Amino acid sequence: MNNVLITGVSTGMGRAAAEYLVARGYRVFGSVRRAEDARALRERLGDNFTPLLFDVADEAAVKAGLAQVTEALAGAGLDALVNNAGMAVSGPLMYLSAEDLRRQFDVNVFGLMNVTRAALPLLGAREGHTHPPGRILNISSVGGRLAFPFLGAYTSSKHALEALSDTLRRELRIWGIDVIVLQPGSVRTEIWDKAEAQDLSPYARTPYGPILEKFREFFIAQGRKGLAPEVMARLIQHVIETPRPKARYAAVPDYVSGWVLPRLMPDRWLDALVGKQLGLERRRP
Repeated sequence: MNNVLITGVSTGMGRAAAEYLVARGYRVFGSVRRAEDARALRERLGDNFTPLLFDVADEAAVKAGLAQVTEALAGAGLDALVNNAGMAVSGPLMYLSAEDLRRQFDVNVFGLMNVTRAALPLLGAREGHTHPPGRILNISSVGGRLAFPFLGAYTSSKHALEALSDTLRRELRIWGIDVIVLQPGSVRTEIWDKAEAQDLSPYARTPYGPILEKFREFFIAQGRKGLAPEVMARLIQHVIETPRPKARYAAVPDYVSGWVLPRLMPDRWLDALVGKQLGLERRRP
């Protein structure tokens, strides 16, 4: 039986992955932030699912959760850690508060490292570990390689995640622990409902107010046409089980137009294209 820890399993990709893997005989430890989510998931998924109650940004709580995993495994190790928990802060960087920017990195970057450091001994980063080395799967985004207007906090945190992943993959070679990055595009999850409910009033009186409304409509429409969460769940299983995984996997609905071309296009061309699409034209006196 494979032992896997997945962070952020209350909704979306994390929940889909937990359900998918448990149904295929995995033992899954899944982190949630609310006790009611823990109870509901345990009832739904059964004995092969163990909920862990912690916020990834709370280092002490993460350590307590991993102590629970260590005890449950009773000398065995983790076959995989899936760093899925994350959040998205949006808004023009010119007006975004330092508090919002800090919270974005607290969860997506420092939170990921809190969990990774605590899990490394169970993945094989210690002397005398007899379980085969595990793998770390970091859920990034197309935003880990591309930057979008009004998502600067989010995409910069995913760019940081990509660099951390490359560094960890090279440093952890001495233990045989691999690090793989998954780069999804739009996925049909509850995140789009949250985006629709976001209060944009703090920016209404700025020059970006009308543009932000247009951007949100476009972004949400594209998101709701994205991949099913089960697609990512299948990819996660593949990456855990395949003998020689790639360092990165992109899962993008419109692969050519949404991934290949923007990365090949000169930066100035992409600037102009995005600017025209969203109305981000130079303001004349």
